[in-house]
Amino acid sequence: MENVLYIALSRQEAMRRQMDVVANNIANMNTTGFKSQRPLFLEYLERPDRRQERMSFVQDYGLMRNLQAGPVTVTDNPLDVALRSDGYFTVETLAGPRYTRAGGFQLNTDRELVDRNGLPVLSDAGARIVIPDGANQIRIQGDGSIETEQGPLARLKVVSFDDEQKMQELGGGLYSTEQEERPVEKPEITQGALEGSNVQPIVETTQMIDVLRAYQNTQRMIDSEHERLRTAIRQLGRVQ
Repeated sequence: MENVLYIALSRQEAMRRQMDVVANNIANMNTTGFKSQRPLFLEYLERPDRRQERMSFVQDYGLMRNLQAGPVTVTDNPLDVALRSDGYFTVETLAGPRYTRAGGFQLNTDRELVDRNGLPVLSDAGARIVIPDGANQIRIQGDGSIETEQGPLARLKVVSFDDEQKMQELGGGLYSTEQEERPVEKPEITQGALEGSNVQPIVETTQMIDVLRAYQNTQRMIDSEHERLRTAIRQLGRVQ
């Protein structure tokens, strides 16, 4: 197979990866706190033989997350909270703390504040937050302080990191990282609201169409090159 076909196939493989990312964005356009992503590509140079010129391939090497905040929607649910500032809420897992911007909280059977995955939400003291029996009026202040008619309880733990792009997405709105936590001293939290996905459906749909057309154009080029090679082989085969 000639080099042009290898290069075209590398381009198609990159576009397949790009299509997967766009499809995932569209699938999560209604997911609370979801951040859209974009694949990153680079030029990969290879020289199969020292006597040949270098070949330029397309290679995807990572994802870039759009860190822009999503739109805030009012729900009037007292356990829903939206972060209007930088940072992440902290939840407890068996593998250690994990981080999320999805503030759709609820109470479990032990009246612990948990996220939508059932994971306990942590206070700035690193403890689980328990709402006392009989407490019906839950108020969450702009700085994350939680109180009821029975008095103050705790403060939500909101942290940030030096490089959010290095945070690994785990699914379910959760992220992990080996970076050191930095407490957000003055978070901006709104009770009774949720931060929506920052996916722009029209932009993503347009991107999907562009990728599909580029993939089809590359396939036509591959088919044309393949036919050229077949024709050349047939003609050479007739030479006596």
